[in-house]
Amino acid sequence: MRVDEKILRMLGTHVTGDFGPWTFYTGRRSGIVWYPRAPALQPPTPLQIHWRNKFRLTGYIWRSLEPEQRANWMAAEKLANLSITGYNLFTYFITTGDATAIHTIERQTGLQLIPFDALIP
Repeated sequence: MRVDEKILRMLGTHVTGDFGPWTFYTGRRSGIVWYPRAPALQPPTPLQIHWRNKFRLTGYIWRSLEPEQRANWMAAEKLANLSITGYNLFTYFITTGDATAIHTIERQTGLQLIPFDALIP
């Protein structure tokens, strides 16, 4: 089912994701699409739980960074002309532990991004 976004904007809402018994998203051809929420048929696997926890930890670490450190990650994406955000770059580093790529970006931008080498998973 579709509804024009203008109607929802007039009401001051921007709904995306699960909301009550419905799932909402913005369709490519404009308009909000919604359908009844489909609950999972099986419990999450251990691997799914592992990755959910890893992303949760990444968000926690990001929020615990000093504002200057977060600003460096955000500046790095612009200075290195990356097509991802600073948060996504940080998430890539935390989830993969690819310090080599981050050191390359540090060298290109002149910013210090990894002051916490012990945090590499």
